[in-house]
Amino acid sequence: MGIVAGYCVIGATEQVPTDTSISAILMPLAVMLVGAGLVLSLPILSRLLARRVARTTGSLSLSLAMRRNEMDPGGTLRVAAGLVLLVFAASLTQGVLIELNQVSKNTSPVQLYTMALEDVPVGKEQALGNVPGVRGHAILAESWTDPEGEEGAANVNVVIATCDQLRKLASVVDNCVDGRSARLMIPDRLYDVYSKPGGQFPFHLRNSAGQRRVVMVRVPRETVRYHDGSTVQMAGSGDVLIPPSSLPVGFLPEENATLAVMSSSAPDAVRSVLEGIAAINPVIEVETPGVDTAGLQQIAVIKTLLTVGMVLGLIIGVAAYLVAATDRAVERRPQVTALTLLGARPRTLQAVQVAQVVLPLAIGLLLAVVTGKMTESGYLVTGGGAVFWDGAGVPLLLVSALGVVVVAALGSLPLIGRRIDPELIRRD
Repeated sequence: MGIVAGYCVIGATEQVPTDTSISAILMPLAVMLVGAGLVLSLPILSRLLARRVARTTGSLSLSLAMRRNEMDPGGTLRVAAGLVLLVFAASLTQGVLIELNQVSKNTSPVQLYTMALEDVPVGKEQALGNVPGVRGHAILAESWTDPEGEEGAANVNVVIATCDQLRKLASVVDNCVDGRSARLMIPDRLYDVYSKPGGQFPFHLRNSAGQRRVVMVRVPRETVRYHDGSTVQMAGSGDVLIPPSSLPVGFLPEENATLAVMSSSAPDAVRSVLEGIAAINPVIEVETPGVDTAGLQQIAVIKTLLTVGMVLGLIIGVAAYLVAATDRAVERRPQVTALTLLGARPRTLQAVQVAQVVLPLAIGLLLAVVTGKMTESGYLVTGGGAVFWDGAGVPLLLVSALGVVVVAALGSLPLIGRRIDPELIRRD
């Protein structure tokens, strides 16, 4: 806990440590030591708690339960250790998922997707723009230049979109008028050197029938203030906004044209958009600046594996608890029978059985939640990410711990029978 607390204190200061060879050794060592310490401290804590409660309580059931735990603290280790370690591992697993999300997530609030327009099936541009999760779409194109001409010839970029489409793509759009071309002005960015009012640039267009046309686009004097609020800009300052209605019906740019789609940068939104694009055309090549799509797929696989592991761990932990609790109940049948012959009621004995399991288990689970969150924070600090304190996971852990306690209590009730078998105490 000293290692974990040290990293938590360092994370609260401005001098945040990075992932070094020292932390790569200390942090796994701390995780193993804390996990082992939780298990080994349960009998000691159970005995101390039982001794104190037994001295102060006035309840017969609670007194019997605590005296049992005081005389046999190792029984608590057998019954509760698996469930305590499960809650501890759940907290640490959550930290692993958070760090994986930080590594693959785009730091920008929006995510841009670009694909070559020639790879988009004919008539599917609008369908790609209506994929669930997509905020808006536009066509980006570049003016034609003679491939045999001199290098660095003048050209200009255009954005083919309506004002409504542009507003869906950007956080700031001012002075946009439907049906009118304009130059895009992005604050704090220089204009394209070739984007001067009055300049004319040729664009080669083609329709689905293979017919070609050449359209001259004049750079207008009107400007539209534009900013999409992301680190990866869809368009540049000086690009010309062209309304789709100004192009011949059915014709689209032929060369150097891309379809740009934008959505939220949340991992679930990115996966939804990519799945929607793949449903329309599974072989289309999509570029996603700022995000690692392979990392997103790996995270989905890891989350599934961790979820399956935690579910299996819960099943095994509960099964191990039931086996251990049943074993302890069988061992104590002579004492339970003696208490029954002395006049103890079955309800009293059931209360004893529940109390002697639930109280030590609750203390162990509370320690697991506290140490688990501290270990998770230390792990996140050494990872060098932006998230150190995961407060959102605390309610889930507390609910899980409460569920474990309820399962343990319900599992203890049927272990006390109503029949008296004198043979169990004849030898005594």
